[in-house]
Amino acid sequence: MGEKLKKEMHTIDGMEIYCEHDFNGRPPILLLHGFLSSTYTFHRVIPILQRNFSVLAIDLPGFGKSEKCQSFIYSYYNYGRFVKSCADYFKLDKLSIAGHSMGGQIALNAVRVMPERIEAVVLLGSSGYLQKSRRLWIYSSYLPFFDRLISAYIHKRGVLNGLKNVLHDPSIITDEHVEEFGRPLAEKEFYKVLCRLLRYREGDLTSKQLKDIKVKALLLWGKEDRVVPVHIGNKLAEDLPHAEMITFNQTGHLLTEERPKEVCEAIISHCCPT
Repeated sequence: MGEKLKKEMHTIDGMEIYCEHDFNGRPPILLLHGFLSSTYTFHRVIPILQRNFSVLAIDLPGFGKSEKCQSFIYSYYNYGRFVKSCADYFKLDKLSIAGHSMGGQIALNAVRVMPERIEAVVLLGSSGYLQKSRRLWIYSSYLPFFDRLISAYIHKRGVLNGLKNVLHDPSIITDEHVEEFGRPLAEKEFYKVLCRLLRYREGDLTSKQLKDIKVKALLLWGKEDRVVPVHIGNKLAEDLPHAEMITFNQTGHLLTEERPKEVCEAIISHCCPT
C-alpha cells in the first residue's frame, strides 16, 4: 500500500505545508505529530492504516519540512483552526484525527473548532494539563538571540539522548531514526518558531473544557512513558465523556515506533465504521 502515498508540498493558509497522503476512498484519518517532530513519527503506522483509511499526515506549520512562518500565531487553538483549514483544503467533510504528544492537544483543539466534522479522536501519549509558559519565558522569547540559546540547549541534549528518552527499548534505534528525527533540528529558522511557540502556547485544555468534548476518544499509552506518564492518560480518560483507554506494556512515549501493529489495530477497531 505504501507506494500509493504521495509526498508533496501544498499551500494552505498561505503557508507551504509538507503533506503525505493517500486518498483511496476509505474513511479519512489525519495524523498530527508532536513537539520537535514531523510526519516521520508515523512512518511505521501509515502503511498499515492505508488498508482501512484514506491517510493524511502533515508537518505542522513551523515543523519538519513545512514553512517556518514568522507571522503564524503558534497557539494550540490556532493550530486547531489550521487543522480545519487542512480539512477544508482536502475536502474532508468527516474525518478522524490522531495526535501524538503535543499533536494530541492540537487534535483536541481541532475537535473544539469543528466538532460536527470529527468522527473520533485518537490521543497517543498526548500532553495534558500543562500550564501556559511562565511569564519570564514569554518575556525572554522577545530577546535578541534567544533562539540561539534554545538551539544550543537542544543540540547539547542531542538527538540520540532524545530518542532514548522516548523509547522503552533503546536497542531499536537506528541511524535512520537519528537522521530523520534530527533533520528538522538542523534549520536555524526552526528555533525562531520555538520562540514563538513558547510565547503564544496557551495551557492545555482544562478538565472543564475536556468534559465539553462529546466526540468519542481513544487514548493509547505506553506504560513506561517517561515524557507523559500514564497517569496523565488516566486523568484525560476520566475527563473526556466518551473515552476508552488502552495501555501497552514495555512501551515508551513513541508508541508508533515500538507498537505500530497494536496501535493500528486499536485505531481501526475504534474509528472504522462497523
